[in-house]
This record gives sequence, structure tokens and C-alpha cells, in this order.
Amino acid sequence: MTTLVFGHKSPDTDSTGSPIIWAWYLSHCGTPAEPRLLGEPNTEAAFMLTHWDLPKPALLTDLAPGTPVVIVDTNNPAELPETINDAAITGIIDHHMLVGGLKTRSPIDITVRPLACTATILHDLIGDDLGHAPRSIKGAMLSCILSDTLQFRSPTTTPHDRAVAEKLARELGVDIPDLAAQLFAAKSDVSRFSDAELLRMDSKEYEIDGHDLRISVLETTAPKVLLDRKAALMAAMPGVAKEDDADQVLFFIIDILREEATLLVPDDLTRTIAEASFGVTVTGDTVVLPGILSRKKQIIPMLKL
Repeated sequence: MTTLVFGHKSPDTDSTGSPIIWAWYLSHCGTPAEPRLLGEPNTEAAFMLTHWDLPKPALLTDLAPGTPVVIVDTNNPAELPETINDAAITGIIDHHMLVGGLKTRSPIDITVRPLACTATILHDLIGDDLGHAPRSIKGAMLSCILSDTLQFRSPTTTPHDRAVAEKLARELGVDIPDLAAQLFAAKSDVSRFSDAELLRMDSKEYEIDGHDLRISVLETTAPKVLLDRKAALMAAMPGVAKEDDADQVLFFIIDILREEATLLVPDDLTRTIAEASFGVTVTGDTVVLPGILSRKKQIIPMLKL
């Protein structure tokens, strides 16, 4: 039976590329496997597929009970199919904190490491077999690392992430600044997305003091494009929150080049969270947070009321 490999909903570059990489490796080792997506990839992930001539994985529309699966780039049931615990989970490979709630039918392989990118972990697990990988697989791996580390700007970046990326770039004959610029330009092209789609494009569910929040970030080299849509984005937040059973959407615009975040502040709840979490005084409908780049390391751990 074919093993399905997938990451989280609202797939970014790592949750698009890592399933492709690991499915290739499993198949190479004799376990038939195919990558799947749990939604449409974002613009940067779509660029990665085109740039490395990789077919877009099929959308996972139905997960039948007993289907063997490997989960990558998440371990959070809220980011996975509702029927995930009916599947036969055979492995989890991730770089996020453990959430709990997944159930397995037998002992499985679990690898969770404090690295910036799942693809870095896959590089290490694949080992010498990576020498058999096609150029496209190595290219996807490099793209994932550059995306998740924001070309090594993110505080989640480790020396090992950087060393792996530089090794892959040398093997591929790729200039890292050039590829990263192309990735970030693609990430910043959000003109075709509705306000609700932008609010959900890269988001995680989180609860603080009884408030269910959708924590959304959008990394860009062109923050003005998003700030020009500020009023419309804030107007869309109540509808998105209601549809997603959340109390509020926190939307952070991450300026990759200036290395700062701008949080939209549409109401008193968001203002209270911002002031309590980041030690700022909010006087308008936005607040700039210098040095904030990582939701995983600098936003979610700080949130409080």
C-alpha cells in the first residue's frame, strides 16, 4: 500500500517541499510513497515547484482509515486532516514543539529536532542516499531551508541549517542570495489573494487565557503592499475568526529586509495582547516590533494577556 507523506494545512515552502523529498526517499528505499498537499501552496512554494521542475503534489481530499502516512513539518492535529488518528501513522518528522493528540497503532519512528527547517532534518536522515537524488530534490531541500531561515536572518537558524544549505548550493552551483531573492519576490506577490486568504495563508491556532487565536504571519520584501490593504484586512478579521471558531486573528507582516514585524491592531483585545506580550505601547492601529521575525521562537512563546 502506498504511503502518503504530507505536512500541515496552508502549505508553505517547507510543507510543500519536505513531503516531496521524503516520498522520493521512501520510494528510493523500496517503500512506495507519494507526496500530498493539504491545501494550495503559497506563492513561494509554487515558485519552488516551477523553478525546480517538480510536479505539484495532489491535494489530499480523503484520508481512508488505515492508510499509511508520514507526517512532516507538524505534529499538531489541528493542522492535519480530521481523520488523522484513523490513519496508520508510521512516522513523524518535525522541528516544532510537541503538541500532543496524535494516536498511533504501534510504535513509530519520530524525529523532532531543534533546527530551523524540516528539510534540514531530512537531509541528515537521508544521509549518503542523497547522492542518488535528482537535482530537483536537492533544489527543493535548499529552497525549503532558505525559506524557513529567511536566508539565515531568522533567529531559528542554526549553524547546521546554514552549513547544509551552503553544501547543497555548492553541489547545485546555485548562488544563495540570487535564489533567496527569487523566493522572497515570489512570496511577496500576493496581489491575486483575497483579504481572507491572506489572513489564513500562513497561520497557526493558539490559545491564551481562554482565548482561541489564529496567529497569522506573512513574510515579505514589500510590506507596503500589505499595509496599503490594512483597512480591508482588519475588516475581514471578524469574519475569518468566526468561520474558524477563533476569538481573533493576530496578523503579523514580517519585513524580511528590515528584520521587523508590523502587527495590525484592530481592537482592544489585540492591543492588550500586544502590550502585554511585547512590552510596547500601542497608539494606533499598527505597532512595529523590531527584530521580530519568527512566529515559532519570538511570537507564540511571548503571547499573553
